[in-house]
Amino acid sequence: MRILLTIFIVLTINTLTAQISTGSIVGKLTDKEMNNEPLAFANVLIKGTTTGTTSDFDGLYEIGGLEPGTYTVVVSYLGYETVEIPNVTVEADKVTNVNVPMSASAGVSLDEVVVTTVARKDSEVALLLDQRNAVTVVESIGAKELGDLGISDAKTATTKISGVSESEASGDIFVRGLGDRYLSTTLNGLPIPSDNIDKKNINLGLFPTRVIQNVSISKTYASRNSADQASGNINIKSRELIGASEFSIGISGGFNSTVTQDGVSDNFKITPNLADETTFGFYNSDRTLVQQLTEQSWDPGRKDNPLNYGVNVAFGKKFFDGKLSFVLTGSHDESYRYNKGIYQILEFGFVQVGSSDYTVHQSEINNTALLDLTWFINDKNKLKSTTTFLNTLNDFVVEFGRNGEAQVSDDTGAFSSFGIPLEFAQDQNTKQTNLLVTQLIGEHTLNEKNNLNWAVGYNLLNADEPNRIRNQVFFDTAPETSVALNSQGGFNQRKAAQFIEDIEYNGYLNDVFKIIDDEDNKKKFDLEVGVFYRNKERDFSSEFVGVIESNGVDRFSTRTTSLDNLNQILNTGNFANGALEPRFLSANENGERQDIYTGEYISQAAYFDLNVQLGRFSANAGLRAQKDDISVVYDVGGSGTRLIGETVQDYQNFYPSLNLKYDLNEKHAIRFAASRTITLPEFKEIAPFRYVAPSGQEVAGNAENLVASTTNNFDIKWEFFPSNDQLISLALFYKDIQDPINRTTQRGGENIWTFENTGEKAEVFGIELESKINLLEPKFNEATDDYEGIDLSLVFNATLMHHEQDLKFVPTEDGTNATDFFRFGTNSSTGLEGASDFIMNANLNMKTSGENKFAASLNANYASDKIFVLGNPEGFAIYDYSYNDNIIEKGFVVLNGRLSQDINEKWQVSLNGQNLLDPEIRRTQGVLDNRNEVRDFSNDINVRLGPNGPQRIIRTETVRSYKLGRTLSLGLTYTF
Repeated sequence: MRILLTIFIVLTINTLTAQISTGSIVGKLTDKEMNNEPLAFANVLIKGTTTGTTSDFDGLYEIGGLEPGTYTVVVSYLGYETVEIPNVTVEADKVTNVNVPMSASAGVSLDEVVVTTVARKDSEVALLLDQRNAVTVVESIGAKELGDLGISDAKTATTKISGVSESEASGDIFVRGLGDRYLSTTLNGLPIPSDNIDKKNINLGLFPTRVIQNVSISKTYASRNSADQASGNINIKSRELIGASEFSIGISGGFNSTVTQDGVSDNFKITPNLADETTFGFYNSDRTLVQQLTEQSWDPGRKDNPLNYGVNVAFGKKFFDGKLSFVLTGSHDESYRYNKGIYQILEFGFVQVGSSDYTVHQSEINNTALLDLTWFINDKNKLKSTTTFLNTLNDFVVEFGRNGEAQVSDDTGAFSSFGIPLEFAQDQNTKQTNLLVTQLIGEHTLNEKNNLNWAVGYNLLNADEPNRIRNQVFFDTAPETSVALNSQGGFNQRKAAQFIEDIEYNGYLNDVFKIIDDEDNKKKFDLEVGVFYRNKERDFSSEFVGVIESNGVDRFSTRTTSLDNLNQILNTGNFANGALEPRFLSANENGERQDIYTGEYISQAAYFDLNVQLGRFSANAGLRAQKDDISVVYDVGGSGTRLIGETVQDYQNFYPSLNLKYDLNEKHAIRFAASRTITLPEFKEIAPFRYVAPSGQEVAGNAENLVASTTNNFDIKWEFFPSNDQLISLALFYKDIQDPINRTTQRGGENIWTFENTGEKAEVFGIELESKINLLEPKFNEATDDYEGIDLSLVFNATLMHHEQDLKFVPTEDGTNATDFFRFGTNSSTGLEGASDFIMNANLNMKTSGENKFAASLNANYASDKIFVLGNPEGFAIYDYSYNDNIIEKGFVVLNGRLSQDINEKWQVSLNGQNLLDPEIRRTQGVLDNRNEVRDFSNDINVRLGPNGPQRIIRTETVRSYKLGRTLSLGLTYTF
């Protein structure tokens, strides 16, 4: 680790020369005497320099990488009058458009030259200006800054915004301590589906930065957005063409340190699905699960020396005087990861499943494509079409018990021929996600007082586990000499498939009436009205085919000599001779041996916003009338008792929002926000299907009791802008949540995670600091007509929070039981699932100038301990000593770095380091050590919990631990 940091620092120090953010000059050259036909191969130069270019076949040109300042542009062509355009201003992170009509005889008047400047919405400066001018609290990070930081995807991008953290264990994004269910995610303002049955929001890691223009988080609610949020809305704005044209190709290669270690790199495990049935990241097999029992291997395949690599291409161009543009990007990436650690499932203090050698081999293949078409019909009408395709294949081989120390099941006594048997479990799973999002967006200026915007979208999601292979076996020694199948329950040896198809139609219509628009006197009054519609349908199915030893066959008589050769048992011959037979789920009402559910969600809304500016005071006040209808029809539980029914929930309400802003002066502003929002249950939370994780942990929906929660939100914020590209802010926020929803352990004798309204009320309040500071800035040298010095900036933000919810406890009238209770141990209250007391993000960025530019960045993220799963009692009157405690994910620091060097105008090489500290990721759970002492103290729980009750001794157990490894990659980009 020391060596990596030393190399990073040395390379940074050795290249400290100057740079500032640059701008571009683009435009089109036309021939006045030929009906303004494009003029190709004309020369365009910056006067007094050798910097320039030539126009292409369409008359388009671009001069990029210009330092901010004022230039004279010289356009010349053989036989035509040379044109000099003075006082062309180039601004940082903006595009200056200079269109020039040329003439061979009459010359050109400067009045005929059209010069406009457009802010780049992928730049840090432009986004900071948007944040400064917005009335609502919104923070953004653009593609340009993401590239400088070496950030590869939208999920990591969000953690660079204050108050945002990511849970490595759950994959969730948390904003101000509230996780997945309290967030909403949109693409270009329209909702997008989740790629995972366990999530409300899509995995933002599926969006590479190359398809992103910017990522923004609105932390306060405005009525134009869906009310189904409490902590905010994450919006990804897909990229569009900047400049006249673009063509670049990039390749990268690297490795993860956990994969390159001895015993892993030469024995990296992949499923038979990836080894034999996957092409370029697309799984393709038309065999049924019954056919897979004998026609596909049960043992993992191998991949020697797996290395990470990626390739990407981007191509874009403008046509028809820049009115029509397109950009097409595509990429293919493969990465590999390995981890080994502890896994335990504790039930009321006792180990139900346990392993000290829980290993995961993970292979991930991503394919992405984006096509953006933007058409400026005229200066009043714009159409934008965006189509995004994402394909992700995740391949997992999970094993535990190979070292002979695992506890997997409670069926060990039957395997008696070798005394106490050892247990081994192996789970191989391939997850295939295909997402198609296509959107059409219109922006229209009907007149000076009326702007109309609209959008329609279609989403198609297939999130499948097409062939999951599970084995649980007994063996007699370590290393093994005799291996037999565990047939308990009939599905310990199985092949399974799960399919999800989500189809969604959505859209909005938004009309803004500018009643007063007096910019000189800073007086504005807008009325904004709109309607919103969303219809999402889900079709879910799950199928198991198990394998058991046939009746009449001696149990455990069919064996193999190796844990790595289960095919010796599970093969065509043993099915043919009657030693083995398949077992199926019971049939559902449709006669299919599947668990199924269908879900439909319809959201309809109408809203209005009043936007007012009176001098330094600005206000946004709105009201949204929203109707949400959720229904789930289910037929599940085919391996046991079937649950057949329907869950229907309807919510209709008004959701107000108020955002106030007062500019103390040009640099200081005060904001206040208040709103009311709702948090709706998801399909998977109210469908009683049980999903079994590779570890054996089950997660089930709650079809009977779960209801939506509502939140009252309050914010006050002070902002200070020392300059256009610097910010210091301090915010206080408070959230009052009614009926908070949490993932918790189900009461009873099985360790099943489910979803409950665990409390009547929860509160979150905190303080949030954000800063973007220039530590060193380059100075302009008039003698050399260039900037000199160092551009060094620091981004730092931190959030300190307190969060607490009461735990429901509703006793019966006689006090002998409770109708609803979630207290456990000595806790009558606890924190919120996923909330951290402290969150910190820091980015240190350095840039240089010159012909061969260099950039370096170091960024860190930390989130303190958080609740991963809430605890729960075993039963009433014993909850103080027989309970499952909270599972806590311990805090850890993630440190990433990036170096990039321009070799010339065309080539750039970069070195990226991810997770450089490689911290241990650990989850812990408290266990009551003196359970019997507490139980025997008194039969009365009130006495046990009273002031003279017994002291409780808590032991902390690690229930999950692993390391992700350091990832290093070298990238090379060529821009044509």
